[in-house]
Amino acid sequence: MASLFNKIQEAIRTIAKSPMFARDPRHLQFEADVNRLFLYTSYSRLGENAEEKDAEEIIDLASKASVADQQKQVQENVHYQLRHMCQSMDNILCPDTTNDPSKEPSEAHNHSRRSGLSFAVGGAASTNKQSAVIPATRPLTRAELSKKFRDHFGYTLDIGPSGIPHKDAGQGLFLSGKANVGAVLAIYPGVIYSPAYYRYIPGYPRIDVCNNYLITRYDGTIIDAKPWYFGGETRELWDGSDLVDYNAMPPKGSENNSDRVWRMLSKPLEKSVRENFGEVLERRNPLAFGHFANHPPKGSSPNVMICPYDFPLTEKNMRVYIPNVTFGGEETIKMKRFGSFYFKSGGSDNQAGDSLVLKTLVLVSTRSICDEELFLNYRYSNSKRRPEWYSPVDEEEDKRRWS
Repeated sequence: MASLFNKIQEAIRTIAKSPMFARDPRHLQFEADVNRLFLYTSYSRLGENAEEKDAEEIIDLASKASVADQQKQVQENVHYQLRHMCQSMDNILCPDTTNDPSKEPSEAHNHSRRSGLSFAVGGAASTNKQSAVIPATRPLTRAELSKKFRDHFGYTLDIGPSGIPHKDAGQGLFLSGKANVGAVLAIYPGVIYSPAYYRYIPGYPRIDVCNNYLITRYDGTIIDAKPWYFGGETRELWDGSDLVDYNAMPPKGSENNSDRVWRMLSKPLEKSVRENFGEVLERRNPLAFGHFANHPPKGSSPNVMICPYDFPLTEKNMRVYIPNVTFGGEETIKMKRFGSFYFKSGGSDNQAGDSLVLKTLVLVSTRSICDEELFLNYRYSNSKRRPEWYSPVDEEEDKRRWS
């Protein structure tokens, strides 16, 4: 498998220089990332019994297939892995469902309970959320589920003091076990904000001043993992509520006069009745820690990369293990971009016959990893002030990403 991986790595370096890619710098970087993800995740799907001709076929496809076709294949590859991961968690937490996979979890357990939140939210939530039935599961702690998941799947995630030698490193994300290149290692949890709802992000408009757990997809979707943080110890109705007063929090790093002014002026909009939402989610999910991955220290390389993943909401049996909720509900709103600004442009973005998706992110391994800390290239914009500890992995990639 090592020689096959070397072929894939060489293909990544070669195809990225191909004239098939867009000339616009931002789109060029997007397409290069899709191409890498196509090669990595397709390589992973080959499995342990892959032959050299299989790898060569993937490389040939990567040089000929359109970016749109490669995107679709990446989605299929990631979904294929997550389906098996969700089934593993179901087998651990809901053993009755293994006898009849066609059963919904709520049908497989007689001792279900209503969410406490369903009573607390009153008329502010939709009727189906108020009456949400939470299936009974085995009374395992988050740590116990994580250990059993590793026994089933070969790896899990741990959080502990980072090995990066700087004072702001804080907690780091560690792989416990062994994973091959192209494996989905983590999901980025939290509240998903489309551009239509930017003004509701806590701390708006300077949303990053007191929040280390924000990430942006290429399509402008922002995910805030701060409300999720360490997850929880139950399966529950979760609405992404974050009661932290962002203006009262100390800022991360040094703060200049401009930062202080912006922090005082930060007045995000509050949720109206229409924006109340919630989903029954497995808060013990051992994969929901993508937000704890640190940027690699100087002289080191990342061993995971971001992969946009559009989870199809038609997959009801998997939904409880996707640790995200969409602010404002699941109906998408059509937006147009002008420079750095987004504007509403008509009605729903969902065409007749299209299925709704949850626009989230996963972390995919870029090499074989065994019992080590996970590092993700943050790709901070070089047009803004960056933290002292930030050492660019590839300055040109940073420029293209934010051009």
